[in-house]
Amino acid sequence: MNNEELIDEINTLKKQKNAVILAHYYEIDPIQAIADFTGDSLALAVAASKTDAAIIVFCGVRFMAETAKIISPQKKVLLPAADAGCPLADFATKDTVLRKKKELGDVAVVSYVNTTAEVKTVSDICCTSANAVDVVKAIPQNRILFVPDKNLGEYVKKNVPDKEILLWDGYCYVHTAIKKKDILKIKEKYPDAKLAAHPECSKEIRDMADAIGSTTGVINFATQTNIKRVIIGTEQGVTYPIKKKVPEKELFILKEAICKDMKKTDMLKLRDALLYERYEIKLPAYILENARKPIQRMLKLKT
Repeated sequence: MNNEELIDEINTLKKQKNAVILAHYYEIDPIQAIADFTGDSLALAVAASKTDAAIIVFCGVRFMAETAKIISPQKKVLLPAADAGCPLADFATKDTVLRKKKELGDVAVVSYVNTTAEVKTVSDICCTSANAVDVVKAIPQNRILFVPDKNLGEYVKKNVPDKEILLWDGYCYVHTAIKKKDILKIKEKYPDAKLAAHPECSKEIRDMADAIGSTTGVINFATQTNIKRVIIGTEQGVTYPIKKKVPEKELFILKEAICKDMKKTDMLKLRDALLYERYEIKLPAYILENARKPIQRMLKLKT
């Protein structure tokens, strides 16, 4: 079966089954091209919840599909690549967070959306990379355990100096693989190139960045500014939506910035997920109920 036939079959199955296809910006180009919605993980889950689709096919990693299920418990959520996980999310478990909370005493757990459903059940509030600073500023607690990304936590700590922010020892291997020496090589050849970096990058990268933002923030910087050359300080998949909007821009990617789990979903796996309705995300009722609370608290904040 050629690619065009596969696309036709996916679109036919989607209509037959009243399904919606979501694709994170780190997915391969053909997956982003066929998706009904592309974006960051939480925005995708919220967008899907507002549709009348009975099935959500989430082209991303497990915690993202779990979040979609938490927000839309009545819908069937499918993850095309069953083994697409997130090493960052795996740094924290429900038990380790509870132990740390007991050890620290009076502390509010702010969990990045890049956590498992179980970790969300023991969190006070969730945040995204885009709103983490505003969430921490907005909550009444002054002593905070930030889980699980220490680099994003450091970024928040810098921007909210009046609160005590305790960091979890977790990181995203994709963003920490971005190194200063590689960026300097690009800047040496193209001194007018500007760096847009994700806050999951290390401090040395954030310190040299011309803009720091979420995945969507990086895309917005590259597409909305007059700068002609942009160094992409996040996963390479974002070049697809940027090139669609501003094909004339010169983009520089860091060869190490590839998420292997995000690249596990291909067109055949997407077709099979729809055809067989396989790899469904199933979560117990108590997890759905308790994991929804910190997400709802975040969504209700006027940040």
